[in-house]
Amino acid sequence: MMKKLILGVIGAGRIGKLHTDNLLRMPNVHVKTIADPYIDKNWVESRQLTGTTNVDDIFSDKEIDAVIILSPSTYHAEQIIAAAKAGKHIFCEKPIALDPDLIREALSVVKQHGVKLQIGFNRRFDPDFMRLQEAVQTRKIGDLYLIKIASRDPAPPPAEYVKDSGGIFLDMTIHDFDMVRFLSGSEVEEVFATGAVLVDPDIGKAGDVDTAIVTLKLKNGALASIDNSRQAVYGYDQRIEVFGSKGSVAALNNTETRTIYTSPDGVISDRPLDFFLERYQRSYLAEIEAFIQTVVGDIDPSVDGNDGLSATLIGLAAKKSLELNQPVAVN
Repeated sequence: MMKKLILGVIGAGRIGKLHTDNLLRMPNVHVKTIADPYIDKNWVESRQLTGTTNVDDIFSDKEIDAVIILSPSTYHAEQIIAAAKAGKHIFCEKPIALDPDLIREALSVVKQHGVKLQIGFNRRFDPDFMRLQEAVQTRKIGDLYLIKIASRDPAPPPAEYVKDSGGIFLDMTIHDFDMVRFLSGSEVEEVFATGAVLVDPDIGKAGDVDTAIVTLKLKNGALASIDNSRQAVYGYDQRIEVFGSKGSVAALNNTETRTIYTSPDGVISDRPLDFFLERYQRSYLAEIEAFIQTVVGDIDPSVDGNDGLSATLIGLAAKKSLELNQPVAVN
């Protein structure tokens, strides 16, 4: 009988509860401790978990094999470093940090201590987007020419959140930057970003934009475009098209049902799903399953720390491009 992998979870907010519930369904995993300074005791007890407000309880526990870091972004790098020094494998939500030097320091410690690190770019594990990547890899669409991404949230976040999140490019578009790299199999050389405050004036007062378009030049010669909005009144809008010399493949929005009503008045279908946890439910489960297999099978993670660093560098270049109103090379 295979030994159960013993885990510690850091962060019991919305995403922390989602990942924990997924882990509790896995037969060869035991969630020993969950840490959060504002721990929801009723939720912890309902899951028969051990809760703590002190994250060091997880790092110092020699029984814990791996740590799932789902805390606010500002703590990710320091917790990655602490987990690596404790000899524990790590799954961490994006971003690692907003400072590339801090990311590099964390990755250096991970490498030094020989632990595995997977970054939570869950969209790579979405079945529709995986089909797009397969179409590019197998050259079903021939030579890749364009990637077009529409990524629009159903409602804007509080302006207070925006102040600490790094802004739209490092909080929201970072998923799309990673998706461009994932789909193309290439690196981004240059970005040009433009943006406006059209949804919420408070986001502008916080120093950010809520509507943006980013164009990207890739090293393999292809181009990409991303459009973002913090508010799509019809739901969570997530669409991608890859276009090449032999055709195109598109992933459309997920809806509650696939039924379509057609009448003389028009064609009616369900709106897109309204929340990211619903839209990407399968991908969240798949990414954490992949992490467990990475540790148990002693294989390299499919989304590693360098992927986290690359997406952050693109985000910082986009931020600089918006400020300068000119194309910026990704350094």
